[in-house]
Amino acid sequence: MEDLDINDLPDDIEQLHQLIIDQAGELRFLKEQVNLLLHRRFAASSEKLKHPGQHELFDEAEASDSEAEIEEQEIEADADSISITPHQRKKPGRKPLPAELPRVEVIHDLAEEDKFCAEDGHPLHLIGEDTSEQLEIIPARVVVIRHIRKKYGCRHCEIGIKTAAMPSQLIPKSIATPGLLAYVATSKYVDALPLYRQSHIFDRLGIEISRATLANWMIRVGDVLQPLLSLMHADLKQSHVIQMDETPVQVLKEPQKAATSKSYMWVSLSGAHDDAIVLYDYDPSRGSAVPERLLDGYAGFLVCDGYAGYTSVMKQTAITGIGCWAHARRKFDEAIKVQGKTRKTGSAQYAMNEIRKLYAIERQLLEKPPEEKQAIRQARAGPILDKLRRWLDKSLLRVPPKTALGRALHYLDREWYRLIRYIDDGELPIDNNRCENAIRPFVIGRKNWLFSNSQQGAHASAAIYSLIETAKHNNLEPYRYLKYVLTEIIKADTELSDLLPYHLDPDLIDDS
Repeated sequence: MEDLDINDLPDDIEQLHQLIIDQAGELRFLKEQVNLLLHRRFAASSEKLKHPGQHELFDEAEASDSEAEIEEQEIEADADSISITPHQRKKPGRKPLPAELPRVEVIHDLAEEDKFCAEDGHPLHLIGEDTSEQLEIIPARVVVIRHIRKKYGCRHCEIGIKTAAMPSQLIPKSIATPGLLAYVATSKYVDALPLYRQSHIFDRLGIEISRATLANWMIRVGDVLQPLLSLMHADLKQSHVIQMDETPVQVLKEPQKAATSKSYMWVSLSGAHDDAIVLYDYDPSRGSAVPERLLDGYAGFLVCDGYAGYTSVMKQTAITGIGCWAHARRKFDEAIKVQGKTRKTGSAQYAMNEIRKLYAIERQLLEKPPEEKQAIRQARAGPILDKLRRWLDKSLLRVPPKTALGRALHYLDREWYRLIRYIDDGELPIDNNRCENAIRPFVIGRKNWLFSNSQQGAHASAAIYSLIETAKHNNLEPYRYLKYVLTEIIKADTELSDLLPYHLDPDLIDDS
């Protein structure tokens, strides 16, 4: 009996055959999603190899040809050729307590009758001291500042009355001082303590301050900080590199939007580690109009993920898009995880290994100047990228695009020309991880306070997060910095640029 030719079958059988193929693909997709969800629910989220020799195992059909076998050997050889700086273990022992903390001395002495030698009865004399330190904490100390304004009058005419002027207040007729406002702000935006919990804490101290009052204070603080935010936006656009990302935020009261709908907090980070600028911007939309507005007038490099909202920005001739290798790696890691308990390694693991080589090179370049970084990247990372590109071209032809591996391959292909640009400039990062780390404090806070009530509150949160995170990136203590800024910003003779975290003299806030 001759084999049937699919081209000779009736149309209905041919359609049935195509239906089986489609359903098989859909079944594979659903199985991958189940495996991925199970992994996210029960397994570790790390992308590290579970077994040291795991990179040597390639037994999927995609890696069964002769080239894959050669590449397996190259992986092992290349992995051996990349030297990693040895890990320096810290010496055990407790760190000394900060020298700037005030000390209270407690003297422990012998009783007078014990200050005699037990051997011959002679008096003992002091020969030294043994000193140890413990850390004590005193709960928040609340004081009331009374403003007493002297008033003078004329006894003759009883009209000419003069009263000493009241210093400028951040919130007129309010009980809130700059220190109290800074305390509430850092408690929420640094320590992720929601305002309703802070209200309960004040209740325990015998002070009644409602959550609504605290929220209005934060909105006022956000308004006062806007001139500084404008200066920071202008300075950010002077950066050679800007990193950008976004994360959802829920705002209950937004025009023409349901309370359960998503809005977004956009984060922009200057590429330089020194004089770093971190800016948060709230917007109801995730559309391309937002980055277009935030980056209006910018000329330089933009590091971001493959989200389509950035596409129109990077089409501008003045902005050059840089891809994120961490996102590309993450998709191949998911392709490995979706295989479930019967996980095998193959093309996805091969891509992971090649990307790890790129990161191994970067770890050796952390302290190198930009010119040296560029030369080493082109000499060492360039050949790895060339080999990865050849492998990618072949893999795209034989892996179904709707599978997890197929999606990872197509993401890598779509972003390729942005991903490889980092080797041409030593100031460009290999990924967008610094920006993702800058988002993390907001994400942690969001888990506690859950949502913003109004757009005003969301804008205020963006302003306060911007100042606090920029202060942290410039090694300033957030509470002291914010207290100093809120004290000085209302003074008529204050130069606003001097209050920016990357311009401020740290000694000023230490002495305040």
